[in-house]
Amino acid sequence: MYQFTYSDALQRLPQQFFANLVQKTKKLMNEGHDVINLGQGNPDLPTPSFIVDALKEASTNPSFHKYPPFQGYDFLKEAIVSFYQKEYGVTLDPKTEVAILFGAKTGLVEISQCLLNEGDKVLVPDPGYPDYMSGIAMTNAHPVYMPLLEKNQFLPDYSSITKSDLENAKLMFLNYPNNPTAATATTHFFEETVDIATKHNICVVHDFAYGAIGFDGNNPPSFLQTNGAKDIGIEMYTLSKSFNMAGWRIAFAVGNQSVIQSLELIQDHYYVSIFGAIQYAAKQALVHGHDAMVENNSIYEKRRNTFLQKTKSIGWKGGSAKGSFFVWMPVPDGYTSEQFADLLLEKAHVVVAPGNGFGQSGEGYVRIAMLDTEERLVEACSRIHKLQLF
Repeated sequence: MYQFTYSDALQRLPQQFFANLVQKTKKLMNEGHDVINLGQGNPDLPTPSFIVDALKEASTNPSFHKYPPFQGYDFLKEAIVSFYQKEYGVTLDPKTEVAILFGAKTGLVEISQCLLNEGDKVLVPDPGYPDYMSGIAMTNAHPVYMPLLEKNQFLPDYSSITKSDLENAKLMFLNYPNNPTAATATTHFFEETVDIATKHNICVVHDFAYGAIGFDGNNPPSFLQTNGAKDIGIEMYTLSKSFNMAGWRIAFAVGNQSVIQSLELIQDHYYVSIFGAIQYAAKQALVHGHDAMVENNSIYEKRRNTFLQKTKSIGWKGGSAKGSFFVWMPVPDGYTSEQFADLLLEKAHVVVAPGNGFGQSGEGYVRIAMLDTEERLVEACSRIHKLQLF
């Protein structure tokens, strides 16, 4: 059989760093081992029943059996606008400042194709969500990494970016609450971001995937709450984490009109929108789901507290978790992130994600997902304690 050559764009795509970890995990599970998987970001709780019921009801509506409008239904865009007004006090125009996405991952890859040309510079958090790099690779743009360091509360230090990189950057990715560091942003940081972006004409893309998950009474701020943010950027929000709808693939982008228009333009060529019944169920989630979000957040906070109390009791200290459903834990002396993750998998049958998989500055940490019961989180710590590493 003839082997066809992939395009240059496909060959530039980064390798999936965690594919090897997934294979090792499957092997152990197939061998019958009890593996506690805290290495992925897939919510373990079910979608709230009222959202599922809405989908069931809507799926019988014949009008949803036809092609949906290319740019999505107005009723969902209007629900998104109401949601942002209620949750964040942000005013949006449903006709010009909202784009519906096939999951935030898709939008985060598309945005580079919308705004970047070959050789353009883009500011990327390090460590950061790996799929930022996928869109950058597709356009053959040039990433400029912004280290997220503990001494800076895992926020970029704009003063460390060279004048040339700032002047030539066209795009900046941010993500708070942060994956993988579980850090949160301050309003002062967002104000600084708007100032920098305005001065240098940089489009800011704030990945707000974990916007509904903040701890200790602190609600994570939306980037768009900052004066001037809508002039120079957008925010992407997914229902995957807020409402445990990861498999539904439904998200949206809000903000700068020209950027929203570019996303809708590229999606006009890629897709014919999302099944109308899913859009209807998403509307119900946004309109009636506040209590469900609060309950979800409470569960994650309890899990975080239980996990950090247990790690402290076994001598594993220094964990960070202000938002998201992750905990960012330091690796003990004598191990790289990958070595430590392999050790926990092979000896304790606990899966964690090595920090270097998210970027060079992630070395020395592992990301642990609070996506199992408190009992299983305690069990994971007990298994790790038996290795006598701390």
